[in-house]
Amino acid sequence: MDVIEPILVGIIAIVVGVGVGYFVRKNISEAKIGDAEKRAAEIIDKAKRDSETEHKERLLEAKEEIHKLRTDAEKENKSRRNELQKFENRLVQKEEALDKKLQNLESKESNLNEKLKVVQRKEEDVETIKNQQLEKLESISGITSDEAKEIILSKAERDVRREMSIMIKEIETQAKDEAEKKSREIIGYAIQKCAADHVAETTVTVVNLPNDEMKGRIIGREGRNIRTLETATGIDLIIDDTPEAVILSGFDPIRREVARIALEKLIADGRIHPARIEEMVEKARKEVDNIIKEYGEQATFETAVHGLHPELVRLLGRLNYRTSYGQNVLKHSIEVAHIAGIMAAEIGADVKLAKRAGLLHDIGKAVDHEMEGTHVEIGMDLLRRYRESKEVIHAMSTHHGDYEPQTIEAVLVTAADAISAARPGARRETLEAYIKRLEKLEEIANSYEGVEKSFAIQAGREIRIMVKPENVTDEGIHLLAREMTKRIEDELEYPGQIKVSIIRETRAIEYAK
Repeated sequence: MDVIEPILVGIIAIVVGVGVGYFVRKNISEAKIGDAEKRAAEIIDKAKRDSETEHKERLLEAKEEIHKLRTDAEKENKSRRNELQKFENRLVQKEEALDKKLQNLESKESNLNEKLKVVQRKEEDVETIKNQQLEKLESISGITSDEAKEIILSKAERDVRREMSIMIKEIETQAKDEAEKKSREIIGYAIQKCAADHVAETTVTVVNLPNDEMKGRIIGREGRNIRTLETATGIDLIIDDTPEAVILSGFDPIRREVARIALEKLIADGRIHPARIEEMVEKARKEVDNIIKEYGEQATFETAVHGLHPELVRLLGRLNYRTSYGQNVLKHSIEVAHIAGIMAAEIGADVKLAKRAGLLHDIGKAVDHEMEGTHVEIGMDLLRRYRESKEVIHAMSTHHGDYEPQTIEAVLVTAADAISAARPGARRETLEAYIKRLEKLEEIANSYEGVEKSFAIQAGREIRIMVKPENVTDEGIHLLAREMTKRIEDELEYPGQIKVSIIRETRAIEYAK
């Protein structure tokens, strides 16, 4: 018992201490919570007061801004009202002015109407007097007014035609004196510096044989050799009684050249059989291709035209085997390039462009037997395909008048082409075409009134016309010559130019007895 009592007393003391501590801490916490709530309430009150103050300030600022905007708007409206008022006043003033002008116009119109009536009455009186005078004049002269007008007009027409003929003669004489002299100098200088060969057109080639026995070997057993050669080359072999010669006939000059080279190689080799023939023909083709390329390169070197597409160079070489009216087309193209370049240098045009277009102007003739269309259209397509410039294409496209020339170089190429083709001996034409041109030339001349006789001379390069002196005056022959030249240019195709000479003479014949 003595031991338990102190233990109990200790436990009770501990419990009492814990309880007292709990109550003390609780009181302290409640006191802190109360202080915190008090401070929170104060903060909230302060925030409310600040927000109300801020709200009032913003409201005042908004009211001031509204007032300012209202004031500005009222000022602007007031200024616009003033402007509208001024504009309205001006409109009223203009309307009043227009009313006054309208009144003046109405008054003037009434005055004009009265004056018009007076004028009409006077015109009627004048017309009556005029008719009376015309009747008296017609009765005195014995002719009507229409007949008199016709006489006056015919006389005036004769006078005008006479003056026009004299003026045309003076202008043409002056222009010819100035232009012909200069053009002759330029063209003559260009031709002097250029010379190109030409050959006669032919469709056959003659191959010489060492002896007549070679003909039998060329024909072969049952004609197999000659058939193989004709099939491989596309050329006809004519073996007749001509001694020591074989004729190759065909319209394609390149094929004829291949056949000629192949046949000469076979004759030199001596071994003539179908297999050997095919081998030699293939070698001849390669050789001709190389020759064509060399001709094209030589043409570009002679004319100093560089930068051409290799295919255009090859086509130029093919022109060496092409003829036009007996003129070698490659030589003709080189000649045109030289002449066009020299004339371009004389007048200050583009020399390189003129030469390039002149050299390529007939490029379509290299393939015109293989493609449809004129050589001009084919040439334009080829130059576009091989990326030639538009200036070169245009200059070459005009040389036969298919297109209107737009540049100086195009005119020069056309002139150079005509010069090269028209010089004596450059070309030949068929007898039938020549006779038709002469007949048409005389027919045109004889169709004009007052022409007595006409004679086409100098191979159709001049026509001399005899006119009746009583029907054509000295001044009228110049107008007649001009009309004839225009008609000849429109209706005939001819190389170079045609001179029209009109002769009018009056003869007085008496006989002394």
